Amino acid sequence: MNYPVTAKGDVVDTYFGTQVADPYRWLEDDRSSETEAWVKAQNQTTFDYLKQIPFRDQIRDKLQQAWNYERVGAPFKEGDYTYFYKNDGLQNQFVLYRQKDGGEVEVFLDPNTFSADGTTSLADIRFSRDGKLAAYAISEGGSDWRKVIVIDTETKQQIGDTLTDIKFSGIAWVGNDGFFYSSYDKPDGSELSAMTDQHKLYYHKLGTPQSADKVIFGATDEQKHRYVGASVTEDDRYLLVSAAVSTSGNKLFIKDLTQPDSSFVTILDDTSSDTDLVDNVGDTLILVTNRNAPNRKVVKVSAKAPQPENWQDLIPETEHVLRISSGAGFLFANYIVDAIAKVKQYDYDGKLVRDIELPGVGSVGGFGGKKDADTLYFSFANYITPGSIYAFEPKAGASSLYNQPKVNFDPSRYVSEQVFYTSKDGTRVPMIISYRKDLKRDGSNPTILYGYGGFNISLTPSFSVANAVWMELGGIYAVANIRGGGEYGKEWHRAGTQLQKQNVFDDFIAAAEYLQTEKYTSPAKTAVRGGSNGGLLVGAVMTQRPELFGVAIPQVGVLDMLRYHTFTAGAGWAYDYGTSEQSEDMFKYLLGYSPVHNVKAGVTYPATMITTADHDDRVVPAHSFKFAAELQDKASKATPQLIRIDVKAGHGAGMPVSMVIDQAADIYSFTLFNMGYSSLPQ
Repeated sequence: MNYPVTAKGDVVDTYFGTQVADPYRWLEDDRSSETEAWVKAQNQTTFDYLKQIPFRDQIRDKLQQAWNYERVGAPFKEGDYTYFYKNDGLQNQFVLYRQKDGGEVEVFLDPNTFSADGTTSLADIRFSRDGKLAAYAISEGGSDWRKVIVIDTETKQQIGDTLTDIKFSGIAWVGNDGFFYSSYDKPDGSELSAMTDQHKLYYHKLGTPQSADKVIFGATDEQKHRYVGASVTEDDRYLLVSAAVSTSGNKLFIKDLTQPDSSFVTILDDTSSDTDLVDNVGDTLILVTNRNAPNRKVVKVSAKAPQPENWQDLIPETEHVLRISSGAGFLFANYIVDAIAKVKQYDYDGKLVRDIELPGVGSVGGFGGKKDADTLYFSFANYITPGSIYAFEPKAGASSLYNQPKVNFDPSRYVSEQVFYTSKDGTRVPMIISYRKDLKRDGSNPTILYGYGGFNISLTPSFSVANAVWMELGGIYAVANIRGGGEYGKEWHRAGTQLQKQNVFDDFIAAAEYLQTEKYTSPAKTAVRGGSNGGLLVGAVMTQRPELFGVAIPQVGVLDMLRYHTFTAGAGWAYDYGTSEQSEDMFKYLLGYSPVHNVKAGVTYPATMITTADHDDRVVPAHSFKFAAELQDKASKATPQLIRIDVKAGHGAGMPVSMVIDQAADIYSFTLFNMGYSSLPQ
């Protein structure tokens, strides 16, 4: 491989007396002409390489054919209309349709018309209580910065000016008068990489300019938080404000909206737990919390005295992790049992109504809705079952199939099995392995091992068209439910944070060893893949155990662990990672696994294709740029070390279907080619 030359600077940082060189610091400047030229040269090299793969077009064709089926979302009622999302197959973005009383179906919003290339997406939409108004957020080029547009739902005409520079925000209406939203002051320097630190909650009154919007929370030093969010109870009675300094733990405040001059009352004044509003009945609040309940529980309390000492258990904590939703006047407890869903229905007094019979073993989403809803909807999927939507009658408990996609995929030809393996320290870890039934366990099967392992996020079974194509080609798709995630509650999460982060990498390495020992695959046929925090996972394991993997695909990864907290909202990830400034021990620990700092000269690393995007303002592309530069400079020349940089794309959300297909085709082509295939496996 002849890689583009990457200039080295002489930047050196000193941490607790230790000097650390950062020769590629200049790549952090996403606005410089030098960085732009480097991106073009790297993409040229990568795409020239990919063009030589003989079956790349075949894979893209297979993906396109597999993707070309109608996908319909669950319906939801707003005012006089029933709304639903639908994609005909290869549309870049889902279209929002509506129907009135069984009449003609009409297009309400078509995000495919927002931009010529499909890179502007509908990021969120919220309707006023009576459904006569809607505020929707758009993302341009995948950026986390949003614009919000308000329209009259009857005429679809815009009301007032477009609101701009909104980030990490919900839209919480109060009647038809206006709504709450959150944002940061626009940073000095690059809006795609400069730090955003103080989140503020605003109220936008319809008919007034954004410049007149009042700061409701977050303007003072005392109220300074990195993430501030608002929710308004369905009866418009209470505003609840959540304030957090990192991605775990929040303070909670309540304001009585029926009293114009009321002040905020503190429910929680520390960030040692995560607590959110579920619903209210009059002045009784229903909250979900992991305070003194690592697996979460539901409590009720009077809004007049909402502090924790007054909480009463409504649905107590169990040995399984709880996710909760409300609809039709009921509570739905979705438990994760070894990464698989079990759902129980409760009334608002905490009495069990029924265990809900599910269509199979997999993941469930939904059961949410307004209090007066007659029918609720839920989705069901697993790795070999395309996501279907079911209608549920909450009073009778009956479920019926509402929509089943017509995917060209026969689940009966595949198997998805759960296994448990032992990690380095003896911890038992679950993994789900999916593949074609005719597969022989002879160690020769191309395998993608996927993981995340962070931020209390649980990887539960889901269906992916791209994964279906991979399995159709004879590939194995394995997902390890490693520590750092939320599969077994807060303790499982904590066991993969800060000075225990190595547990995450050890769990993933042990998953690869299990797959190889049990003859599913071999090192040469093992690819590791993960995105964001999962990109860090891949970067860490490929530098720690390069001989264990044939291919590595770190996507939009956090790869410079000494400087991640200096970009955009990165400092909010300190709960999981710690920072290099926190203590000498933390600095040394981060330096010990930071992928950018652990590439060693002359080592043969797995064939690597890093993926990132120029508008990723969540995990800035500089992480990926630096890692690519280190690998190209130091790795042995035995394997390719490439970086693929999408243009006009961000961290992943809202990416147009055409771009998703192109990326998947390139990843699979690169993976199989570097596993030794000259033609597609049969």
